[in-house]
Amino acid sequence: MAPTTDNAGNTGDPGRARASLEALRAEIAKAVVGQDPAVTGLVVALLCRGHVLLEGVPGVAKTLLVRALASALELDTKRVQFTPDLMPSDITGSLVYDARTAEFSFQPGPVFTNLLLADEINRTPPKTQSSLLEAMEERQVTVDGTPRPLPEPFLVAATQNPVEYEGTYPLPEAQLDRFLLKLTIPLPSRQDEIDVLTRHAEGFNPRDLRAAGVRPVAGPADLEAARAAVAKTTISPEITAYVVDICRATRESPSLTLGVSPRGATALLATSRAWAWLTGRDYVIPDDVKALALPTLRHRVQLRPEAEMEGVTADSVINAILAHLPVPR
Repeated sequence: MAPTTDNAGNTGDPGRARASLEALRAEIAKAVVGQDPAVTGLVVALLCRGHVLLEGVPGVAKTLLVRALASALELDTKRVQFTPDLMPSDITGSLVYDARTAEFSFQPGPVFTNLLLADEINRTPPKTQSSLLEAMEERQVTVDGTPRPLPEPFLVAATQNPVEYEGTYPLPEAQLDRFLLKLTIPLPSRQDEIDVLTRHAEGFNPRDLRAAGVRPVAGPADLEAARAAVAKTTISPEITAYVVDICRATRESPSLTLGVSPRGATALLATSRAWAWLTGRDYVIPDDVKALALPTLRHRVQLRPEAEMEGVTADSVINAILAHLPVPR
């Protein structure tokens, strides 16, 4: 069977796929300054068919990052601003009566895309938040009893503001667990911020990525080839046991009321595998697990109130576990 080719001219060759995905950093850097870890996290999520929660204060280019990724990967993208009055049908779509045919027809919602940007997801009530659960887990939407498959690839990139809690609805644990990764978007360094302002002074328009020079460097065929190669990446029994031990240690931590579930352990194994392949290996080492432990697990644990008052964070608990657990050789 001949290799598939996408609109960017890329074929489904694993070696070419890795090179194309590595080129994403340079392409997205034309629009977004200094967010390499977030770019890598989004690529890992695409390779694992997972979803991403982006957390950062307003104005750190979360939306621009997702738009630049979609443009560089030649993926269709839609954005939904989550508000208190947003209804589930505003996301999934609904049946609309056609007077000419006297029949109801399905009008697809914005969820029918490759990359859905759910902006400020914690500003909408749980009823609307839950409308995404089926889409995220089953990759389909059921309206009037009829399941409708979503496009492939499909990724939800949801953003939330960590400092503004008025008028927000915290995501329930069940929905947080559906996100493969939680990526924190930090404020830029002084030099990065100077670079951002210099670009704007020179005429950079964040709404016009074409003018910024962002071009497709990879496509669906590359993603498919990459996913097939990731699935062949070797995981030794020792690495599997190491992942299990990390997750079990969170369940026994005195600082936590909720530890990582078996789904979280499966997620850490998958993200470690994708990271190993992206770095050029066909086998997983302990450093791969350590590199992905924080973004994969931080949103799957819950702190005790007394620990939170003492300044303990989810990241510090996971880091302490990684520091004390024996590393397989």
